[in-house]
Amino acid sequence: MSNTDYSIVIPVYFNEGSLRELTASLQSEVLGKLTGRRGEIIFVDDGSGDASYDVLRSLQREHPDFVRVVKLSRNFGQVNAIWCGLSLAPKVAIVMAADGQDEPRYALAMLQDHFAGEAEIVIGTRDEREDSAYRRATSKLFYRLMRALSFPEMPLGGFDFFLVGDRARRALLACYQHHGFLQGQILRLGFQKKFTPYHRQARRHGRSRWSFGRKLTYLVDGVLGYSYLPIRIMSGTGVLCAILGFIYACIVLVARLAFGNPIKGWAPLMITVLLVGGLQMLMLGVIGEYLWRIFAQVRGSQPYIVENILEGVGAEAHGPAES
Repeated sequence: MSNTDYSIVIPVYFNEGSLRELTASLQSEVLGKLTGRRGEIIFVDDGSGDASYDVLRSLQREHPDFVRVVKLSRNFGQVNAIWCGLSLAPKVAIVMAADGQDEPRYALAMLQDHFAGEAEIVIGTRDEREDSAYRRATSKLFYRLMRALSFPEMPLGGFDFFLVGDRARRALLACYQHHGFLQGQILRLGFQKKFTPYHRQARRHGRSRWSFGRKLTYLVDGVLGYSYLPIRIMSGTGVLCAILGFIYACIVLVARLAFGNPIKGWAPLMITVLLVGGLQMLMLGVIGEYLWRIFAQVRGSQPYIVENILEGVGAEAHGPAES
């Protein structure tokens, strides 16, 4: 939709229960209130295994003038689904969750700030969140580590709800990375930013698919993709082991020359061998992680494949593979 001023990009994965309510809220609280600007909603179904796509098809038929639906051929992950939506947005884009936790009124405020010229990038930071104690604790730990290791600008509560202007959107799309860390890439774009605190609502439908394992993988992506710290820790550990080994060799030599009795003991020898061997395997694993990311980047595989796109009145176009 070339005459669209802004797009609301929503990745969908097992969200059948919240899609109708979310669409109605966006229609009344955003699309209907931002006068003089034409908006649209781009839903990207990321291989959902429930009835999400069926609901999206119904919504597109009911609202062909402002709803577009993109179906990916399988589950490619939230970041790649967002990337797909951003690539289809013609100008300004807002990314928000499909589960109803991000209130539409904050999206309206973000758009007003951007169109008033206050910022090219508007980031919603969670001052409060109605989640379980476990999810709050793991999220806080995750983003504190990100802030300490890779991104000093990272809000303490992290962010998933954001707006990128047309310039920022095009700059972001030009630097796609396999196993990338989307929030970090946005922070590193530069441009004028505005951080807007908001209250994240409790999830009313379904359950989150953002498991601890996925968080851990995303943390590793963020650290290895944007920080030299792991390599520097490996180098420092190697230097420390070499120094300790030299000191221990000197102790053995002095004991032999001075007392004629070398240091004995099978247990200390095995402990040293196992410790050094374990450190070597750990370091090889870290190097392997870096090499895999390099391989994935140079291989140039497609971040997502579009199965079909629903837009306009009664239209269903089969989309080509996107890269």
